[in-house]
Amino acid sequence: MFELSAGLNPQQQQALTAGLGPVLVLAGPGSGKTRVLTHRIAYLIRELRVPPHHILAVTFTNKAAREMAERVERVLGERPRGLSLGTFHSICARLLRTEAESLPFNQNFVIYDSDDQQGLVRNALKELNIDPKMHTPHSVHNRISQAKNELQLPEDMPVNNYRDEVVVRAYQRYQQMLLASNALDFDDLLLWTARLLQDNLEVRNKYAQRFQHVLVDEFQDTNQAQYSLLKHLASFHNNIYVVGDTDQSIYRWRGADYRNVLRFEEDYPDAQVILLEQNYRSTQRILDAAMAVIDRNPHRTRKQLFSDRGAGEKIRIHMTLNEQETGRYIVEQIAMAVRAGASLGDFAVMYRVNAQSRLIEEAFLHANLPYKLVGAQRFYGRREVKDVLCYLRLAVNPDDEASLNRVINVPARRIGLKSQAALRNLAIQEKTTPGRMLMRLGETPDDPLFGVIPNLARQAMAPLGRRLAAWHAMAGETEPMKLMDRILADIDYHGYLLAEAGEEEGQDRWDNVQEMRRLAAEYSGRTISDFLENIALVSDQDTIDETAEVPTLLTLHAAKGLEFPVVFIAGLDDGMLPHSRSFDDPEEMAEERRLFYVGITRAEDHLILMHNAYRNSFGYSEAVEPSRFLDDLPAELVEGGNRARLEHAYRPDRWERPSSPKANILQPQYRPGMNVRHATWGDGLVLNSRIQDDDEVVDIFFEGVGLKKVLAAFANLETVEKTED
Repeated sequence: MFELSAGLNPQQQQALTAGLGPVLVLAGPGSGKTRVLTHRIAYLIRELRVPPHHILAVTFTNKAAREMAERVERVLGERPRGLSLGTFHSICARLLRTEAESLPFNQNFVIYDSDDQQGLVRNALKELNIDPKMHTPHSVHNRISQAKNELQLPEDMPVNNYRDEVVVRAYQRYQQMLLASNALDFDDLLLWTARLLQDNLEVRNKYAQRFQHVLVDEFQDTNQAQYSLLKHLASFHNNIYVVGDTDQSIYRWRGADYRNVLRFEEDYPDAQVILLEQNYRSTQRILDAAMAVIDRNPHRTRKQLFSDRGAGEKIRIHMTLNEQETGRYIVEQIAMAVRAGASLGDFAVMYRVNAQSRLIEEAFLHANLPYKLVGAQRFYGRREVKDVLCYLRLAVNPDDEASLNRVINVPARRIGLKSQAALRNLAIQEKTTPGRMLMRLGETPDDPLFGVIPNLARQAMAPLGRRLAAWHAMAGETEPMKLMDRILADIDYHGYLLAEAGEEEGQDRWDNVQEMRRLAAEYSGRTISDFLENIALVSDQDTIDETAEVPTLLTLHAAKGLEFPVVFIAGLDDGMLPHSRSFDDPEEMAEERRLFYVGITRAEDHLILMHNAYRNSFGYSEAVEPSRFLDDLPAELVEGGNRARLEHAYRPDRWERPSSPKANILQPQYRPGMNVRHATWGDGLVLNSRIQDDDEVVDIFFEGVGLKKVLAAFANLETVEKTED
């Protein structure tokens, strides 16, 4: 039988066998919290003989819930029947269906997704004659969501100004429409459960008596509604066991409140507090750097993180000239490491916002180095980027029907499918394309020819047709960024993104558009066709299999829960991390510091922190300051610095591993005329080969593919002996 305490350190064993009553486990990064939590469930069942149906364990994601369930089953050797283990939302949905008789909806309620919710708020605003441009559906819904997370119904919300009044009215109508449809949104699942347990003593006692033990994962990410319902569920037996880390609370914008950890200690003054401080992931220098950063945050219980893995290498701080050099530098360092024996899957590149990935991706693509993107689409596959590209393509070539179909209702113009079909049929009848027909409609909207298109749709099409004609006229003589600016202004794309996605997400998406503008600025003096051709070559790259052992590109928010032998954190410039939005808000600044802490503690062996001397801003470079967080790192933990040069900041021998002697490439291995085979492109002929930046660059002509430039270290070329026929 599996020994529950086997392999646990003293702090983990203390957490495993903690007595009854409230328990707070403050688990540092890489300290084995999931193992402790799952072993605790097994301990309750096996050692304390608690029936599984008297145990409730909640977490935040289905993936985490599945992992916990599988681990508990492995430890016990069988599936514990009756154990309530799942996400907050799934547990609440189950309870609400069971107790629907006490609620204003029946047990067959549906759960509206984000699009349904947005549509409902939009309809509510329309019914109330509220201008959706002044009060966007997304911003109103965000405020409603915030109220629900704070357990506020419309009548509970304070009204201090006209905007508050608008939100309350919209909230009231929104709830009426939800209930009329027998529907709940995601926040309702928490709100109704918490309110039910608060207001209905009979129901509260039923569940509080049933669940003898309540266990919670990632407790620092709970909101007020979740904290309230947990307190009610644990109110009879008082056995509430929570695991979390205030230092890793990075989802404030989603409603998470790290102060729930502080509330727990206030509400349960007799709680056992156990620190998990031994880290099994990182070297000591990495942990020391992380502590130096996070120790400046107030309102926290300090943890002294330690590791048995030794001191490890110093953290590298490297300054690059700009973002383009950042991408090239990262690729070069990975190339050196792979030649010294590292695996491609050892590396992660992290950054603050999605828009930063574009130049890094291009460096990987230029080197034919595969990668995978976590938590976001590839830059050129993101919706807002594709929208802008389609508008530009349409301006250059109005015959591009696919681009027209994509943007004809972006922003929304209420041009229905039947009206689009009528436009296309007219184009076929007149032997032209829908784009040309649209421009003609814009010029002569009263032409009887267009009578087959409904009046409202025709009124929406005409301005778009006139604008398309103007853009098309500009395309042949205007630089790419100027044309892009004209299109973005004409359609108010910034306003559209904010209205559709809200302040936070909308601004992130606009940042991606701004990244496109910066790229377009580099084509000053060149044509829009040159710009689009370059983009097409990049965006047509094959999608990388997510299971592939390749470098990982991801935001710091997406890095939570992951770990890598080598971590690059790019763009550590003041204004990016910490983000400029946090400068005047101490709470936001504290969260930015936690975000950096999470990034640092993802690294196992090597950590490289990168900042820029200059940042490209729409065609010109501006000097930027290194992140103020870099000043927190003790000098004895780091090497390099603001003036570190590439050849000094990195020594290739640092990447060497005992099992892999250094491979110095002095002469090209591939000669002109050699026949080679590539796993994707098939057979090819070597045209040229040369040593460049300590690597071999090979020009190969592949049948059916054409000329490709590859790095020999990554291409895995196979030499093919050709035989005479």
